[in-house]
Amino acid sequence: MAAWLFFCCGLIFLMVVVGGVTRLTLSGLSITEWKPVVGIVPPLSAADWAAEFAKYQQIPEYRAVHFAMGLDEFKSIYYWEYLHRLLGRLIGVAFAVPFIWFLARRRLPRHLAPPLAGVLLLGFLQGLLGWYMVKSGLADRVEVSQYRLTAHLALALAIYAAILWTALGLVRGSPGASAGWRRAAEAVLVLVALTILAGGFVAGTRAGLTYNTFPLMDGRLVPAGYAQLQPLWLNWFENIAAVQFDHRVLATTTVTAILLLWAAGLRANLPGPALKALHALLAAAVLQLALGISTVILVVPVPLAAAHQAGAVLLLTAATVFRHTLRGPAVMDAGVTATI
Repeated sequence: MAAWLFFCCGLIFLMVVVGGVTRLTLSGLSITEWKPVVGIVPPLSAADWAAEFAKYQQIPEYRAVHFAMGLDEFKSIYYWEYLHRLLGRLIGVAFAVPFIWFLARRRLPRHLAPPLAGVLLLGFLQGLLGWYMVKSGLADRVEVSQYRLTAHLALALAIYAAILWTALGLVRGSPGASAGWRRAAEAVLVLVALTILAGGFVAGTRAGLTYNTFPLMDGRLVPAGYAQLQPLWLNWFENIAAVQFDHRVLATTTVTAILLLWAAGLRANLPGPALKALHALLAAAVLQLALGISTVILVVPVPLAAAHQAGAVLLLTAATVFRHTLRGPAVMDAGVTATI
């Protein structure tokens, strides 16, 4: 069961990276219909490709951005979005079929059935949310809503973290640690999550294409147009200057918090697995910070930006693993061998 869940995590990791490339290459709106079953078959003939291209030519993104695009160029963006949707279907099958098999064979620990069923439901909702996101860019906008994009990313990572936590519980013991350390690890997890969500708004507003210096933004610590929208909170989601600045602040705060936690961990009597996980967490944080700075300075090259998105999932993984190594015995663990 652990191998199955870790495999699903790997697929979701890949899905998030491919989704990032889809966004970076402006491929996400190339498929203008949602056909969960028959959509698994791509265009096979010249007539099929012409029909798909004709549909794309009717949406605002084509008229405003890709008006000079030919059929061959269309195929290149179509395949990215097709791969993204194909991975989504594959993840659904890879999770649902073993889950039903384990359930039918009464091999599933009793306490895992409800949360894993919940994950399956969330996976279905994620497909609906993905289409809801795409729909926002088909009529009145030249790109998808940054709110829906970030929600789509957040749900993907929530599913990933839930599966990862469950898989870790099947292969790792529970050495436990003080409540203070558990709270500190949870605070880091919250910071990592907030930073990733802020990054979703950076991607959704294409804020990374401006202010391509670091640490200052156009020679200022706080960009001049930070609070130009009213009410103030609207700047955090729609003002490019504020969106990028907030992401920078959250990223710096997160790395600083992890560094302080690591320094404290060197002096504390942490269990061996927790100390190793803490070292990995610091390494992931430093790597992600370096990738983020490089992405901004080099004006968001696709390979580097995709690596930055992968680094976000890697950092979330490291933070989740660290928190899990500090996990105290749960009430439901008493029945861990019971199956249904």
